[in-house]
Amino acid sequence: MSTFAVVASRATPTNTRLGVLLSPAQAVARLRPGDVALGRLDILPSLHGIEPGLWALDLLEQRGVTVLNGRDTLASAHDKLATADALACAGIPHPPSAHVAPWLPLPRLEPPLVLKPRFGSWGRDVVRCDTLADVEQGLEDARLRVWFNATGGLLQRLVPPAGYDLRIVVANGRVAGAIVRQAAPGEWRTNVALGGRRVPVVPPGDACELAIAAAEAVGGDLVGIDLLPLPGGGWMVLEINGAVDFSASYSLDGEIFSTVRSSLLRGTWQPALPTFSFSA
Repeated sequence: MSTFAVVASRATPTNTRLGVLLSPAQAVARLRPGDVALGRLDILPSLHGIEPGLWALDLLEQRGVTVLNGRDTLASAHDKLATADALACAGIPHPPSAHVAPWLPLPRLEPPLVLKPRFGSWGRDVVRCDTLADVEQGLEDARLRVWFNATGGLLQRLVPPAGYDLRIVVANGRVAGAIVRQAAPGEWRTNVALGGRRVPVVPPGDACELAIAAAEAVGGDLVGIDLLPLPGGGWMVLEINGAVDFSASYSLDGEIFSTVRSSLLRGTWQPALPTFSFSA
């Protein structure tokens, strides 16, 4: 009997509910041709790269194990510079972004901007810069961070905050779940780790199409796509999460963990897409 394994370094609620949880080394030791390995290596807590273990995904693939979310996908999704390049090549709307680092000249981007780690998550060290003075201060503060000195960060055009964003989980080219993340009072960032609130929602068709295209741009088998509403209507892809966490509140048509597994393994599930309605 074949095994569906989650290759990860952390026993998060999402990882433990998706499949048999194995470390990269355990996966190499146990999995055989016919098994399926889902790469769920995440960002390092220090925000200066990806957790160790990408080598294991390469080795498993070479041995004939079916690998989902392999090295290239995780590198493209977790590295925000690579994400920007992949989305640009696919013609997918994304805020103008530029690499900043102690060894690079300051790019010519006019505020308002957002300064963020190149490998970032949980809203940590994400700074809004409304003026050039804010940019200078943000970069000065970043010089004390490991991630800035190791890999640098991004300056990205600020999309006017609407108080919420839309996260869509895409599994094997299909929408498997979605949530609206509503920012905490007085907070412009929507991260749940910063007090944001999850609001169950059925996403609109245009947002689903954009999310599926963004997942395809990075070769993502299971990814989370964060979309921001645009003032004139429509959506913009902000980020792609290669190790997206989700809960039962994301469910659309059936329980999301079963939906994700069946979609990854069989690719037969297709949700209905009623009209989206949300008031921030």
